[in-house]
Amino acid sequence: MSAAEQLALFEPLPPLAPAWPTPHTQAAHALNRLLAGDTLDHPTFEAATGSWRLAAVVFELRVLGWPVQTTDKPAPAGECPSRTIAVYSLSAYDLADLLAIRGGERT
Repeated sequence: MSAAEQLALFEPLPPLAPAWPTPHTQAAHALNRLLAGDTLDHPTFEAATGSWRLAAVVFELRVLGWPVQTTDKPAPAGECPSRTIAVYSLSAYDLADLLAIRGGERT
């Protein structure tokens, strides 16, 4: 359970009201994948878009009000066996609300 979900047990959260990214951008591509329930990591995003700037795209989505969560997963490399990489997702808690918002908006 995310911190936002835990806080919701004590007081209602304000409604989600994110702004939509410009269509046909990397942010729009990432958002569509996240709204489909996918998780994104750097190798997956780079393979799909040719861009290595996933963290910048996620930052943009967060500025627009999207509640993108980050978790770390192990990704050991020869020179750094303890390496981790970020995995981005939308919580199941938020996803239903966001999909309802999506119904009347552009993507």
